[in-house]
Amino acid sequence: MGIRITGTGLFHPTESISNEELVESLNAYVEQYNQENADKIEAGELEALRGSSPEFIEKASGIKSRYVVEKSGILDPKRLRPHLQERSNEELSLQAEWGVIAAKQAMENAGVTAEDIDVVILACSNMQRAYPAVAIEIQSALGIQGYAYDMNVACSAATFGLKQAYDAVKCGARRVLLLNVEITSGHLDYRTRDAHFIFGDVATASIIEETETKSGYEILDIHLFTQFSNNIRNNFGFLNRSEDAVVDDKLFRQDGRKVFKEVCPLVAKIITAQLEKLELTPEQVKRFWLHQANANMNELILKLVVGKDADLDRAPIILDEFANTSSAGVIIAMHRTGEQVNNGEYAVISSFGAGYSVGSIVVQKHIA
Repeated sequence: MGIRITGTGLFHPTESISNEELVESLNAYVEQYNQENADKIEAGELEALRGSSPEFIEKASGIKSRYVVEKSGILDPKRLRPHLQERSNEELSLQAEWGVIAAKQAMENAGVTAEDIDVVILACSNMQRAYPAVAIEIQSALGIQGYAYDMNVACSAATFGLKQAYDAVKCGARRVLLLNVEITSGHLDYRTRDAHFIFGDVATASIIEETETKSGYEILDIHLFTQFSNNIRNNFGFLNRSEDAVVDDKLFRQDGRKVFKEVCPLVAKIITAQLEKLELTPEQVKRFWLHQANANMNELILKLVVGKDADLDRAPIILDEFANTSSAGVIIAMHRTGEQVNNGEYAVISSFGAGYSVGSIVVQKHIA
């Protein structure tokens, strides 16, 4: 029997922000900032901020809109962050609430109940709190026995989480519920031209189990790789309160050009090696579900693996609607376009991000 992904679930909030709305908010902030600091800018003590445009965002990333937990605070030039109400310890946390919704959908799609699951893993870039683990809170809300834990490998957390789920099943767990709940708008600096448009909020869930009678994506090979880099970084942590902290340093920061140049060939090399190991050609892969960070990155990776004349539809893009949803992006792509893969055909699930971290999984679809 093989280990398969037998069901997925997707939840996103109702509120979304278009590029046009986001640019209007940023430009209002930029104008106010430059006016208030005109003397220092003229004296060379500060650098003037630059505004943006919807055309720049779409050309740079392929993003057109994003779902967010709360939009009025983000679009307020005097606030530029979501406006959320703190919940009591007796209430279900926001991240757990989203995870439960996505989990129930995945469980229904896989035809399983809480009694059938032994392990819950929450794998994502941003945890709402340090402890107790949000995964355990979700486990409790769903009535699942066994054990649960949180893990963080930034944007690669879904593929790294799938590896942990695969290993758990190999070691005797009947089924694993893997969650990727990304409320990314809380760590994004909406004052910066090069970053304010990148992320969106979403939750995904997957069921992983050993079976030969249920439809799903059988996991054939997993390759994980990490290499330290400061080019994507967020310094937020519990030690900050003991430091003379610079607030800007505690939000998402990246050197996008270096990331593009260094990560794309690395991902392509890993996928190519996997296919060679399995004696598969790139032409045999029906879909490449790649991390949804940047459409230009995905196009380059596809061409490096398949060839310069590659059909771009083979690497589906969902970030035009969702933006970068960190770990959840590859699961959304699979969830939304899985019907494009026929029985017996192959696909690749590959995520990459801060670390650097790269996770690549080759799967084969089976329809019972």
